Amino acid sequence: MTQALEQSQRSTSSADSTQSADSAHSADSAHERRARAFADALVRACANASGVRRLDKPLSNLFRDRSATRQGLPAAALVNVLEINAEEGWADVEGMIPYDALLEATLPQGVAPRVVPQLKSITVGGAVAGVGIEATSFRYGLVHDTVLEMDVALPDGRIVTCSPNGSGDDQHGDLFAGMTNSYGTLGYATRLRVRTMPVLPFVHVRHVRFDDPAAFFQAIGDSYEGDADFVDGVVFAPNDLVLSSARFVAEAPAVSDYTFENIYYRTLRTRAEDHLSTPDYFWRWDTDWFWCSKNLGAQNPVLRRLLGRERLGSRFYQRVMRWNSRWRLLEAAEKLAGYRRESIIQDVDLPLATAAGFLHTFMEEIGIFPIWVCPVRDAGATAPLFPTPAKRYVNFGFWDTLRFSIGYPNGHFNRKVEQAVAAGGGIKSLYSSSFYSEDEFNRIYGGDAYRSLKARYDPQGALGDLYAKCVRDR
Repeated sequence: MTQALEQSQRSTSSADSTQSADSAHSADSAHERRARAFADALVRACANASGVRRLDKPLSNLFRDRSATRQGLPAAALVNVLEINAEEGWADVEGMIPYDALLEATLPQGVAPRVVPQLKSITVGGAVAGVGIEATSFRYGLVHDTVLEMDVALPDGRIVTCSPNGSGDDQHGDLFAGMTNSYGTLGYATRLRVRTMPVLPFVHVRHVRFDDPAAFFQAIGDSYEGDADFVDGVVFAPNDLVLSSARFVAEAPAVSDYTFENIYYRTLRTRAEDHLSTPDYFWRWDTDWFWCSKNLGAQNPVLRRLLGRERLGSRFYQRVMRWNSRWRLLEAAEKLAGYRRESIIQDVDLPLATAAGFLHTFMEEIGIFPIWVCPVRDAGATAPLFPTPAKRYVNFGFWDTLRFSIGYPNGHFNRKVEQAVAAGGGIKSLYSSSFYSEDEFNRIYGGDAYRSLKARYDPQGALGDLYAKCVRDR
């Protein structure tokens, strides 16, 4: 996917400097027009009695049912890279740009965002509002930890610039901190300045297998002090765990291709090491949506060839999933057969000290495999709506369904997950179904801070309420 790259280049010659300044001014002016149009649309939508809760874009990485009657906000224009400063290590981008387009712009400059979430369609603004993670998180934290400043469109039409410290003319440090995990209920980021890291053309990956969870988590603990650029793991069974560490390298003897017939996650148990091109490593999980493509039959070799390379990826799978969610054909067929399914699609974070205990409980109570495991470092950013559970913690991602004929109450297994997370002193992401009481939710997700932020930035409640959006209106 190709996006416009609006970037001024530095030059030592006066002629080039003038041209660069003109280019930068032109880019700034074009961005300001786009941001202003979005903010004006936000004001109009908030004046509508039906309210506004959703961005008008082709795909969403939320996995909870939502009302289809609410008015959408135009987001398609805010998808540009504004400037890349590889020397100083940052990039200015518009809030709705997807990460694959951002990487297309940064990699030729020899840099990449410090945290690049696993799916191509995730947007930079969305990764802040909904919490983004990847295998660099053991070093750099979550996506919001890598943001230097942002512009936020508010429901009254203002666009305010905010930064972590709220220094100088910036009086909105509380908004900067509150945007993480706010899911569009405080405002929308129209511009973000994100930290970058230097990259090399290839990535060398090593896979180490474990048959003991205790040893697996010990290795994760050791990795925080290691020299790897990436660390993540997969639990295939109680006695079959793989920890992968990777490093940028300038050369590779040969590179693997996981964009068509070969499936990345299957090689974790068959190969001790691997080499990928840097872009292919960043998107190693996208081709098969980690392993969820199996639910669509896309891992069948015949169907895989029929689909073709261009349809193998998270964008295509999302469209199929949304279609099925709308028409509920699978649900209707299962009901006729006397079965029900409950989707267990969650990302949860546990302190490293309690991670093994949580995994044991999850395997006993839920039993979904594989499970993605990603170590995270608390990088120190303030995020009152998503307080980190420890200085070092572990993210578990599990995405599947349980099929049963017993009459379990709605959300039975997801509630068990929530209880296990609470018992381990953890926290879970809100992109999928949640079943907390309002008191529980406010205690976990900074209810007092949220009310203060709403009073300052959305006193009329035009952008809705976080609990209602993430739990009550599921």
